[in-house]
Amino acid sequence: MTGAPAKPAPLLEVRGLRRHFPAPGPLFGPARWVKAVDGVDLEIAAGETLGLVGESGCGKSTVGRLIARLDTPTAGEIVFDGRRITDLDDRRLKPVRQSIQMIFQNPFSSLNPRMTVGGILEEPLIVHAKGDSNSRRRRVLTLMDQVGLHREHVDRYPHEFSGGQRQRIGIARALALEPRLIICDEPVSALDVSIQAQIINLLIDLQRDLGLSYLFISHDLSVVEHISDRVAVMYLGRIVEQAEASRIYTRPLHPYTEALLSAAPPPDPKADTREIILEGSVPSPIDPPPGCHFSTRCPHAAPECSASVPELREHESDHLVRCLRLPEIRGLTSMATNVE
Repeated sequence: MTGAPAKPAPLLEVRGLRRHFPAPGPLFGPARWVKAVDGVDLEIAAGETLGLVGESGCGKSTVGRLIARLDTPTAGEIVFDGRRITDLDDRRLKPVRQSIQMIFQNPFSSLNPRMTVGGILEEPLIVHAKGDSNSRRRRVLTLMDQVGLHREHVDRYPHEFSGGQRQRIGIARALALEPRLIICDEPVSALDVSIQAQIINLLIDLQRDLGLSYLFISHDLSVVEHISDRVAVMYLGRIVEQAEASRIYTRPLHPYTEALLSAAPPPDPKADTREIILEGSVPSPIDPPPGCHFSTRCPHAAPECSASVPELREHESDHLVRCLRLPEIRGLTSMATNVE
């Protein structure tokens, strides 16, 4: 009798990731820290899209920058393709950077205005010593074809393109080194709705054709639902819920996820929907609440919620939730799988 086949190792594993920034404080008092990322765990499989959602300031973009090693973690572990990359110096990180690329939010400020499109796309090839000038030029033209740009525009400058075209340039630059993982940091939030759809469809087509994995960071829940295989919900530096996209959107378990989804405008304006209004405001990451960070706004909070930090546990198959009172709120029995 043979057992079930072993689950393939994920392309990316993040465990206990933290990033604390020093904050201004009293001259002779204790040091203060902005806990931007405060213990994040997630995985991304090859060819998968993980959506990362949450309110502004919850730490989503910082997670992306840490994974791309544009910033250094305070603590935790990042494993890419079986290799720990958390503590690598710049020299050892250079080959890893070819496999992890990033698409930034603002397609204008992320492009050098003094360089032509051809120069922007060729730059990563030069930095990583890829081919000669002729082969690099051919690669640049191929990249422009892949993202839907005209080859004859290769010598134009970024200001000569529309916002959607500039974001296509940013996507082409991310593809230049043939990466395996692309971190998309709010890639369509600065674009018109009609252009957003074009860029999202382009990313889906590229993933299908090139076998890419995405970490898709956004506050737009409808966009995340359309592109993601799984969704992780973030609140004040921590993941509070993670599951397949269909489960998150049809049966959210964490009270914050439920409130977040209820605030999104429904596709049908005549639909009978009830918005959940959370009391209070998001606490400061300098002085987050003890225990569960959501306890000061949660309608189901009890004294024990402030006494201990809830763990991210599997309450249903592949449905992870960080909540001490979930069994009472939802009538569930925890499967007692702790991912921390």
